[in-house]
Amino acid sequence: MSQQAATRVALVTGGSRGIGRGIATALGAAGWAVGVNYHSRADAAEEVAAAIRAAGGQAVCLQGDIGDLDCHAALLAGVQEAFGPLDLLVNNAGIGTQVRGDLLEATPESFDVVLATNLRGPYFLTQRVARAMVERTAADPAARPKIVTVSSMSAYTASTSRGDYCLSKAALAMLTALFADRLAPHGINVYEIRPGIIATDMTGPVREKYDALIADGLTPIRRWGQPDDIARAVLAIASEMLPFSTGQVIDVDGGFHLRRL
Repeated sequence: MSQQAATRVALVTGGSRGIGRGIATALGAAGWAVGVNYHSRADAAEEVAAAIRAAGGQAVCLQGDIGDLDCHAALLAGVQEAFGPLDLLVNNAGIGTQVRGDLLEATPESFDVVLATNLRGPYFLTQRVARAMVERTAADPAARPKIVTVSSMSAYTASTSRGDYCLSKAALAMLTALFADRLAPHGINVYEIRPGIIATDMTGPVREKYDALIADGLTPIRRWGQPDDIARAVLAIASEMLPFSTGQVIDVDGGFHLRRL
């Protein structure tokens, strides 16, 4: 381990772009050492790492497809070897539906790809990280590691042109509840953050559609969300601002979740 034991260490999956980039850079600016996981964009991950270092944090880039369970051990080992035990896992990596279309024409191929990355991968990465965190807290009861999963308003909002995506995000809510219950006796809190309409490359193709919907009052707060909005929620958790909460769903959606008449 090359850094001091007091360094707070995070692993952010899908940390090279969009929401993950915002989370990783915000943690770095707050002095964290961050493992920036990426799938294919090494250049983007290096940009994030450079921004973290420029802000006074520390970073290491870690390649791996979260949907490939065989890479999980290397991801965890990579961040631990660079900085030490993990204090925070942020499950952020995710992909959209492969082909938007009629729910009645949805294919198992798209379903399998989306669920592998958005659910199966986070489920088993969380399991692996949780085991390491349990060992750590047994040896050091003062340690308070945490797990955050970034889901989506699609966890409860039906979108029939991308059912596989909605199902994957809905299942992450139960992932959070399950691990929160299992890990609470070990002092490990688990949270779900549900973004709304966030300005990223994933939402770029539907920019005009949502510009109009937001202007018409789709969300009480009439603006697009930004990756920094999600990052601020992660920082609140990481900074011990919610020590008596676990299994908590935090909506960061401009009020979209409100039921209004």
